Amino acid sequence: MKKNIAIKADSVGMKFNLSSDKVDNLKEYFIRFVKRDIAFKEFWALKDVSFTIEKGDRVAILGYNGAGKSTLLKIIAGVLKPTEGSIKTCGKVVPLLELSAGFDLQYTGAENIYLYGSILGYSKEFIDAHYDSIVEFSELEDFIDVPVKNYSSGMRARLGFSIATAVDPDILILDEVLSVGDVMFRKKSLRHINQMLNDGVTVLFVSHSVNQMRRVCNKGIFLDQGRVTFYGDLEDAIAIYESDEQYRKKKNRRKRRKAERR
Repeated sequence: MKKNIAIKADSVGMKFNLSSDKVDNLKEYFIRFVKRDIAFKEFWALKDVSFTIEKGDRVAILGYNGAGKSTLLKIIAGVLKPTEGSIKTCGKVVPLLELSAGFDLQYTGAENIYLYGSILGYSKEFIDAHYDSIVEFSELEDFIDVPVKNYSSGMRARLGFSIATAVDPDILILDEVLSVGDVMFRKKSLRHINQMLNDGVTVLFVSHSVNQMRRVCNKGIFLDQGRVTFYGDLEDAIAIYESDEQYRKKKNRRKRRKAERR
């Protein structure tokens, strides 16, 4: 891969097998699975996705629910392996996806710093060195020895964000994480992300807020039913997103009016 390339996707496809039968419990599922008595329907969340992102680019991933945005981010982060094609990345990837998804609710906040940190690939020595700053940034000093099951969802997200951003990334993946915690913590987390942007980190960003996209990104990828239909200037991508949204709204209104007349 060329030195100026951060991410390269080559004909990426992701297929899921969706069960078309209702199975009430795990035991029944395994019995029917062994007997090959379960029907599956193929669903391609992504198909033939190719693009190249240069180092320092900040790319918004646009598309509607079910377009494949989160699936694409998870493949780039290494959480999922594509069914076909490949994605190559250059440098340390920090995914801010489902914050706190790697927590064990029975463990304390302190124990989860080491658990979640290890999932993200941090060594014990690294976590030891950054432990105090992680706790301080999370603002959970008084609760760090309390089991995470007693945390609010906002507290868990704050701890997850603080752990994930303890390392200086080359590629930062953001999926609707700028709404972490209360207003003051959101402002602090945004300042922290902006500092990373100033350091030239490459960013992939998913948000329902066009204003947030404009503050963070300079380019956009538009996904439609798992395929890339546009990749280029952010404002052009937003124009496609908004015009397509208006078309879909008009189409839905026409369907409702027809249904009401019946």
